[in-house]
Formats: sequence, C-alpha cells, structure tokens
Amino acid sequence: MNTGLKITTFAVALAATFGTAYGVGQGVDPVVADGPPRHEDDHPGPSPERAEPGRGHAGHDTPPAGGLQISEGGYTLDLKTPRVTAGRRADLRFTVRDAAGRALTAYQREHDKELHLIVASRDLVTYRHLHPTRAADGTWSTPVDLPRAGGYRVFADFTPAAKDAGNLTLGADLAATGPYRPQDLPAPSAETTTGGYEVELAGRLDPGRASELELKVSRDGRPVTDLQPYLGAYGHLVALRAGDLTYLHVHPNGEPGDGSTRPGPEISFTATAPSAGSYRLFLDFKHDGRVHTAAFTVRAGGTAPATDTPQGHPDGGHGHGH
Repeated sequence: MNTGLKITTFAVALAATFGTAYGVGQGVDPVVADGPPRHEDDHPGPSPERAEPGRGHAGHDTPPAGGLQISEGGYTLDLKTPRVTAGRRADLRFTVRDAAGRALTAYQREHDKELHLIVASRDLVTYRHLHPTRAADGTWSTPVDLPRAGGYRVFADFTPAAKDAGNLTLGADLAATGPYRPQDLPAPSAETTTGGYEVELAGRLDPGRASELELKVSRDGRPVTDLQPYLGAYGHLVALRAGDLTYLHVHPNGEPGDGSTRPGPEISFTATAPSAGSYRLFLDFKHDGRVHTAAFTVRAGGTAPATDTPQGHPDGGHGHGH
C-alpha cells in the first residue's frame, strides 16, 4: 500500500469512528469569531477585567463576548460533572469560586433566582433552561437528562452579592457520551410551534446595533392574551451564536404590573448581536401553568427569515427544572 493510500484509509476510518460514537472527554473549547463580542442587555456593564470592546457595525461599540470564558472578573465556574451519559438522568453539580478559590455563597437575586443555568448542545438543537439549588457550602446541583450524545456548553448567569459586582456569564464544556449523530442547524424561519402553541417572530437581529424583536404567541389560531409571569416577566429570551456559542441573555421591554405591559400576545425584546452570523433564539413563556420553549434560527446581518418553514420546539422538550 503506498503512502497516499495509507493516509486516505486512516482518514476514512477516523471519520467513521467520530460519526458513530461520542466518547468520554470530547468537549471542544470554544472558537471565538469576529473579535471579542459580548451580549448586551439590561445587565450591568463589563467588569474592569474584560478586554477592551471592539467596534461593531455602523461605528457602534460591540462589548466583549459572554459565556466563552470559564473564568472572568475574579470568578471561576468549577464544573464538577464534566460528562454524563446521553439518555440517562444525572445530577449536574458545580461551584462558582472567587479569586481565592473559595466557593461563592452570596448572590444577588435577578428575575426571582440567584443563578440561571443554561445547557445547550453545540449544534444548538438541544436546550435546557435550569434553576439549580444551592447547598450551604456553595455547591449547586440540578437533575439533567440530555437526549443525545455530543458536546454541550454549560452557562452560569449570575451576579455576585459583592459591592459593585457586575453580572457575569461563565461557560464550561460538558460531554454526553453515547452514539453520536450530528445534526444541522435548523433553517431560518419566522414561525415555529411548541406544545400546541404557534409563535411568530417579527423584527431583525442586527450586528453591533440594538434592534427590537417581537414574538407573538397564539394557540389554535387565536392570540394568547393571558400569559402568566415567569421569573418576573411574560417571557425570557436567550440567543446563542452558532459556531462558538456566544451567549446573549436579553429581557423583555416592560414587566408585569408596570401599567403598560400587556400579558400577550406580543412579547417585545431589545437585543444586540455582537457580529454577523447565524443565531439560535430560545423563548421561554408560561401559560396555563406550564412553561414552553419556542426556538428560532435567525441570521444577523442577512435577510429576514422566511415564514413557511416551522422549526418546532428544541430537542427533548422543556427541561426547565420547575
């Protein structure tokens, strides 16, 4: 067998191996694209330890990326469960540590919780919005059941109780072992369905510039006008950039009881994309006592999504941990 044939044979065998199973320790470090973007929402601004912001489109400053670092601002996400088995319920445990290595036990409450935990697959098909419980020693835990093998990213969104502390989103890699079948990012669309509800998306996600996104919730063709507050709002929106999973956590414009925000059918958000590219949007809303998640793929800096291809809910259902 000549050298060229040997190399080709090895490459084919390697590709077959990775297409069949996702083994232990296959978490992939994030790849940062388009400079150092960060989510822009209603959280406090970046801490002094962050890199200087880059320049966005149309001359706007683009803040550094969120969720791409395991340590930031003197705090570190210590993920004690770096791997689980796909399809099996497991206890996900982690600790947030300060610069001295001590477990953080004092947090500011934001949207009814001390910490919000997001788990998403790297292909952005599986999504979980969890709210773990904290033990007295600072260890957080929550049950999780990931339906598919592959690489996942864990995001801890929190604000320390320390004076002048800003909001942080720390990220760490998680591997789910088992037979691995990669999936493509769902196609862009302005309509989706979840649990018997139809959700329509209007507006654009613009790079480096704040823009409004409006989501309208209906059921059986009728607008839903009695959405229930969920974590202090009528809806929560998380956006993740395809490729490196840059994290944006945006909140609605207005809140229940402010005298002007109606309980549906529209939920309005203001968001800024850190760069052009594809993003996956996950909307959580509550109705009739249940939380539902609607997912969309959008392209920032591109054309508006089509309206004829419903995308469905995220893989595996809701998984909110409530």
